[in-house]
Amino acid sequence: MARRAAADEVQDVVADTFLTAWRRFDELPDDPVPWLFGTARRLIANRARSRRRRRALDARVVATSAFQAEVEVPELPEIDRRLLDAIRGLSDAEREAFMLVAWDDLDAARAARAAGCSPATFRMRLHRARRRLKQRMAERPFPDLTDSRTPVEEPR
Repeated sequence: MARRAAADEVQDVVADTFLTAWRRFDELPDDPVPWLFGTARRLIANRARSRRRRRALDARVVATSAFQAEVEVPELPEIDRRLLDAIRGLSDAEREAFMLVAWDDLDAARAARAAGCSPATFRMRLHRARRRLKQRMAERPFPDLTDSRTPVEEPR
């Protein structure tokens, strides 16, 4: 969940997820991992909605007063920007399907439970996500890193 939540919220989301699991202990399925992912996903979504509402309120305050708020830009880890852009271009459902399988290492059945949909629906979302990612990555090929002006050192 650390890749989905803001860095300063990760511990709170994990704590809230397990607090919810503790409160609903009798309702936990035999395989609780998808349930935990689904709960964490909903908690993160709730926090994101709260942030958007807060930003909208801040924007209204700024627009109606002389106060100018500073915009805080979170730092991202070093990753392939092409891949990040391609993932951002997916729909929310496709992105979630891809992330549950690729980053959270869940199989399709467990990921479907975490996403709150049927296995068939999940497999279709995953198929579409992979197809779109492949198309987007093909549209933007890797830059040519070989430069004829810079000599390449031979390994010793």
